[in-house]
Amino acid sequence: MHGRGRVQVKVFYTWAQPKEGLNYDQGFGRLIKWDIPLLDGYEHLFTQTVHGIEVKKLVEDWHPDAILVIGWRYKGHFACMRYFKGKIPVLFRGDSTLTDEKINIKTVFRRIFLSFIYRYIDVALYVGTNNKNYFLAHGLTERQLYPAFHAVDNDRFSQNHIVKNDAQELRQNLGISPNDFVVLFAGKLEKKKNPLVILELAKLIKDKEIVFLVTGNGKLEREFKNRAVQDPRIKFLDFQNQSKMPAVYAAADLLLLPSTGPGETWGLVANEAMACALPIIISSKAGGAIDLVNENGIIVDPEDVGRMSKFIEEVKNDKKRHEKLKMNSLQHIQNFNFTQIVEGIERACGL
Repeated sequence: MHGRGRVQVKVFYTWAQPKEGLNYDQGFGRLIKWDIPLLDGYEHLFTQTVHGIEVKKLVEDWHPDAILVIGWRYKGHFACMRYFKGKIPVLFRGDSTLTDEKINIKTVFRRIFLSFIYRYIDVALYVGTNNKNYFLAHGLTERQLYPAFHAVDNDRFSQNHIVKNDAQELRQNLGISPNDFVVLFAGKLEKKKNPLVILELAKLIKDKEIVFLVTGNGKLEREFKNRAVQDPRIKFLDFQNQSKMPAVYAAADLLLLPSTGPGETWGLVANEAMACALPIIISSKAGGAIDLVNENGIIVDPEDVGRMSKFIEEVKNDKKRHEKLKMNSLQHIQNFNFTQIVEGIERACGL
């Protein structure tokens, strides 16, 4: 957005930068320092607290013509929404969905509460179809909604030919042969991601050339590894930083995202995998499934292990179909890019 020059940008970060860039990620259960630049090329400021008074003052002193708030749960975020509403346009972006919603009395009160929250925004930038339906359910109108679909840096992930040697080396180090068909799970080993479904898949699938590559760490790691010890087809790889992930995807043949939720609002790992030309099996509980699957994979109930295993075996045994699915993934993901997000913001600003 800064590079396009149509909008002068300043980002006010309300979560203080960790010392030396290190942050403890509870999901992965380890310290993480991202190895790609996240702060280069635009003006930004880390606020000292998340409290509303300081954030409001810092933003106001910059004299913006509009404000974009990402999520409302931090005190400073909602305080800004309330303070600037009616003074300048308040844009909002979040990725909540109704996917996990259960109709009961709590839901009714939550709808009322959220409808109150969203009275303090002028425009919402929706990240996908399920997110759009969520905003409509909480009182926003069609004319208040602008598309800004979730995306990753497709170009960085799609350079498979550059990381081909790294991918081959990775497979060799893990004992994966050139003929093996690799089903990849990449993410936190936690309950909502449903990684243990791979144990059930491995029991159903007898083909020795179908291998499961589990990339990540988390609370279920010890249990998972202990239960998988009898099946050499299940391979484990620790958390891989962003610069390493293209090689991981290039080493695989298909992505499995079997999340049960709650809280799988999109599933950006699927975007990354598609940018690397991988077919996907994605759970119906993932908020992005309805938008991301377009003749490049299947949407499944996270408990339907039978359908997952059938699809994996069919694709593995039909090379032409596999190639078609790969190309469909690569083509379809081109619709989900940073430019369309920026264009959505610009349109919302009246540009």
